[in-house]
Amino acid sequence: MAQLFELPIRHLMHSWRKCLGYLPMLNNAICFKQIFIVTGYTDLRSGIDRLAALITSKTGDNPFVPDTLYLFCGRKTDRIKGLTWERDGFLLLYKRLEKGRFQWPRNESEVQSLTEQQFRWLMEGLTITPKHTVQEITPPQYPA
Repeated sequence: MAQLFELPIRHLMHSWRKCLGYLPMLNNAICFKQIFIVTGYTDLRSGIDRLAALITSKTGDNPFVPDTLYLFCGRKTDRIKGLTWERDGFLLLYKRLEKGRFQWPRNESEVQSLTEQQFRWLMEGLTITPKHTVQEITPPQYPA
C-alpha cells in the first residue's frame, strides 16, 4: 500500500513560500516579479531543458532569473506550461483547463512581458490586448 508523507512547510520551495495563501499559483501572479509569454506554438512535450533553451534562443536572456515566470502554449489552447527558476533548480508548472480556452497570441518568435492585469486577463480567458478600453475623460466645467 502506498503511503503519503506530509512535508513540513520549511521544505517548500522558495517561490512557493512567498505564494502561501495565494495558491493556486497560476491564477495569481503575486509571487513573480516578472512574467513573460512566449507567443506562437510551443511543443508542450518539451521538458525543462528544452524550454530553458527556447527562452535563451528567443530572447538571448538567461533563464536562471529567480521570481520570473515564462509561459508557453501548444496547439491546444486549453493547456499551458510555466517555467521558473527557484535558486536551487527549475520549477515546471502545467495547467489544463477543464472548460474554456486561453486566448494565446500566435505571432511567432516573440516573447512579451506581461503586466499583472494582462496576466489576470489571460488566466480569465481574455486577450492580453483588449480591442476596446474605457477611456478616461476630464469632467466638463459647468457654469455656476
